Amino acid sequence: MEITKDIKYVGVNDHKIDLFEGQYIVPNGMAYNSYIIMDEKVAVMDTVDANFNDEWLANIKGVLADREPDYLVIQHMEPDHSANIANFMEVYKNAKIVSNTKAFVMMKQFFGTDFAERQVVVNDGDTLSLGNHMLTFVFAPMVHWPEVMVTYDSTDKVLFSADGFGKFGALDADEEWDCEARRYYIGIVAKYGKQVQTLLNKAAALDIKAICPLHGPVLAEDLGHYINLYDIWSSYRVESEGIVIAYTSVYGHTKAAAEKLAELLEKRGQNVVVHDLARCDMAEAVEDAFRYGTLVLGTITYNGSIFPFMHDFLNRLEEHSYQNRTVAFIENGTWAPTAAKTMRSMLEGCKDIRFAENTVTVKSALSKESTAQLEALADELSNI
Repeated sequence: MEITKDIKYVGVNDHKIDLFEGQYIVPNGMAYNSYIIMDEKVAVMDTVDANFNDEWLANIKGVLADREPDYLVIQHMEPDHSANIANFMEVYKNAKIVSNTKAFVMMKQFFGTDFAERQVVVNDGDTLSLGNHMLTFVFAPMVHWPEVMVTYDSTDKVLFSADGFGKFGALDADEEWDCEARRYYIGIVAKYGKQVQTLLNKAAALDIKAICPLHGPVLAEDLGHYINLYDIWSSYRVESEGIVIAYTSVYGHTKAAAEKLAELLEKRGQNVVVHDLARCDMAEAVEDAFRYGTLVLGTITYNGSIFPFMHDFLNRLEEHSYQNRTVAFIENGTWAPTAAKTMRSMLEGCKDIRFAENTVTVKSALSKESTAQLEALADELSNI
């Protein structure tokens, strides 16, 4: 695949993987991207997952023919991008590794060597000339590891963005970018919004014609759309108007309350998304909690706390820096219902959370009283 006249794609698709990073369902696989910049000097940008060493090296050979690379640029040391460093260095014995000090420390931890005699250590803002192409290295710590850097080719105006602007799915997957890029961002990067904002501010000073991420397709059209979404996600702003109802239910009574609220909200013209946390893809539920402005949580009081799937969901929200949203509660208990209090306490440490005035308490099953509470909550949430 040709990105520009001098930049070629040498990455791979993974259709065997079922869980990315051991937790994210990827029905359409993953892409591990790697690129070659052809010039007087040749630079290979990052490696790929360990399972694809032979395919990746064959891709490089197919582009280079009789030439050999001068540099291997390592932007990110996570193993899906760095696993084949040692294999590459064994095949191309004259190549040097271009990276930063933190990355070389990690390299030694992964491989037992930091290739000390073959290092080109760069600092933030340093440049490397390949001949016609000039590379500038821009540090992006905690997007989403501390050693991460991105690379700007000022000749072709291409930003190699590491895990930034990545998405789930192999390159041959027929799917829109936004949804799987959002799920990828919220799941993997959302905690580090401040650091992403810093990187976006640095990138704003660059003339970028294409973005080459380490996962997902090369972005070469309508870059404003993708950059705007990253700005929304990393500043924790509401992307879409709507209300998410996330619930857990044992015998169906809390489910009935959640579905009744959804019905009442839709009658009031609201866009409603409902997740049964015991059955849905939890990452999609977390994604929607960040996408929309209002979240309703419904669960039972369980062993003096809340149902495990809800507990997991709230932990994920907190650890991903959930903030700047309105949250309401539906609790259910046959005796001593305390779920709303527990859920609220789990979110009180989150920034700029507005709790609804109305809380719905179901005692075993919906009644006239709890249905009236649902009506009141629907009115409140429809007038925010």
